[in-house]
Amino acid sequence: MGKQIGTVTHWYDKLGVAVIKLSGTLSKGDKIKIKKGDEEFEETVSSLQIEHEDVISAKKGADAAIKLSHRAKEGAGVFLE
Repeated sequence: MGKQIGTVTHWYDKLGVAVIKLSGTLSKGDKIKIKKGDEEFEETVSSLQIEHEDVISAKKGADAAIKLSHRAKEGAGVFLE
């Protein structure tokens, strides 16, 4: 598993969007792994927003919203692959 770059702080079920508090940099096209307990899945970042604005990358300290194909639990770790 790669370096942890954030933690899921909120999940919007209807939108399929997770908000991630970043402890590293995240960019569109990055391969990430979301993991909490025994549950984990991989995803390629295709949609990345800060404050409802599309961005190409987000830096440490930002609250970034990304669209996911699976439900991400609050508190799940986000790792760069």
